[in-house]
Amino acid sequence: MSIRKRIKGQKNIPFIYEEVKEKRTISITPSSWAWLKEKAKDEGTSPSEIIERLVRDTKG
Repeated sequence: MSIRKRIKGQKNIPFIYEEVKEKRTISITPSSWAWLKEKAKDEGTSPSEIIERLVRDTKG
């Protein structure tokens, strides 16, 4: 389920986290990208948000 739920974000204003996300570039295998897209679709969010959660959950 989407965290935002019909709420429009505003540029340069943190919405979910205490800081604004920045664009980054990563390299990822096609199979991992497919998994990310499927996971994001199931949760009603974006691949970017799935990566954000994975990092936040593992950094302690």
